[in-house]
Amino acid sequence: MASDGARKQFWKRSNTKVPGSIQHVYGAQHPPFDPLLHGTLLKATPKVPTTPVKARRTSTFQEFESNTSDAWDASEDDDELLAMAAESLNTEVVMETANRVLRNHSQRQERRRPPEPPAVPSGDLRLVKSVSESHTSCPAESASDTAPLQRSQSLPHSVTVALGGTSDPSTLSSSALSEREASRLDKFKQLLAGPNTDLEELRKLSWSGIPKSVRPITWKLLSGYLPANVERRPATLQRKQKEYFAFIEHYYDSRHDDAHQDTYRQIHIDIPRMSPEALILQPKVTEIFERILFIWAIRHPASGYVQGINDLVTPFFVVFMCEHIEEEDVDAADVSRVPADVLRNVEADTYWCMSRLLDGIQDNYTFAQPGIQMKVKMLEELVSRIDEQVHRHLERHEVRYLQFAFRWMNNLLMREVPLHCTIRLWDTYQSEPEGFSHFHLYVCAAFLGRWRKEILEERDFQEDASVSMEDSLSDGAQELRASSKRTSWRKAFQARPLCAEC
Repeated sequence: MASDGARKQFWKRSNTKVPGSIQHVYGAQHPPFDPLLHGTLLKATPKVPTTPVKARRTSTFQEFESNTSDAWDASEDDDELLAMAAESLNTEVVMETANRVLRNHSQRQERRRPPEPPAVPSGDLRLVKSVSESHTSCPAESASDTAPLQRSQSLPHSVTVALGGTSDPSTLSSSALSEREASRLDKFKQLLAGPNTDLEELRKLSWSGIPKSVRPITWKLLSGYLPANVERRPATLQRKQKEYFAFIEHYYDSRHDDAHQDTYRQIHIDIPRMSPEALILQPKVTEIFERILFIWAIRHPASGYVQGINDLVTPFFVVFMCEHIEEEDVDAADVSRVPADVLRNVEADTYWCMSRLLDGIQDNYTFAQPGIQMKVKMLEELVSRIDEQVHRHLERHEVRYLQFAFRWMNNLLMREVPLHCTIRLWDTYQSEPEGFSHFHLYVCAAFLGRWRKEILEERDFQEDASVSMEDSLSDGAQELRASSKRTSWRKAFQARPLCAEC
């Protein structure tokens, strides 16, 4: 009790402010506050109100502590911090101050500019963290750079700038990108090197993309084809490959029977229409695709073979071939040079991984394709919530979602984006629990949002009725859509990449 009383008396005698109140700190390490930039942290001189106002509640120390508890937390995402800082500052004040500093700096540099700045050897690459540091630490070199500073250069850069050597932005960005890729590859290798792969961590790491060298093994793990235990994998591969070729021996000779000849004929017709043609039209690849699709159709009589399933084989086949082909562009690689036993293993792995994918979306290909109809309806509801303007625009012009989104669901956007973009997209799909069904809806919605401007500007969606999507639909879906108008407004999406990287 005595100590409590002494503490109360201390605060009564002291003239200091209550803990938690903000006080100006001056000194070499703490420059004075700028009222323009830190107006929210300074309390203005109280004015006598002309009308009665409700008194403000004094901030407590606990509130101040909770508001500033993470002030010194370090984050690896510098861009996010910079964006948060930029939002908290007054843009006009920042730009006015930056322009004034740049003008003063340019005038000083003009006065101090030497007749001939000393050349720096190309091998001497000194790295600095930002342009502002380069002006401070190396005025002679910075004076020789006459390029005007951009607004972004007034903030710290996360990417280092090399002075004295090449200043090509593409070279610098590719160097930084290669370092990032190397770091990500190390993380994948460490995760895959353990005796039991943590699939949850592998999914988190794969969501942002999988390096090419570890993509085959990662896809096999994420699809559930291979077990997480390293010691069990060789036996599993051998058993599954043996099982697949037992199916070939047992069923493939029946492809010309009356019961199966229609299925085989349709497969034989559809494969040459696939892309990339340079790969698909090679005789060995065509035979592999025919066997994979025919065996799957025979073993899944509920759906059988439906146009669109053939496109889902290509990404797996291309990814698994990357392990055995040295060419950078697998799309045009000569498969005839690959050993026969390697091709057999790739064929079996492709079949089982494709089967795992189709197990989650098989209702897309059963009679009347109810899975696709349900997903198209879900896409319509999603777009109506996130972008009502686009949704109303399509309704106003009598454009049904089934007319353009059917193929997006039937082929998983493989006819809309390049193959390498599809493979990158499937990295994320396989990282999601239901990536090829539910997450795919959000990708389609983003597809609409990406070109919403073109959609809203379009007024005549029936301009070119000669282009339609009927060629990609099954007979059952064509019957369902017989009464629908044939539209070609999806031309706004064709021949355009899904993302900037594509």
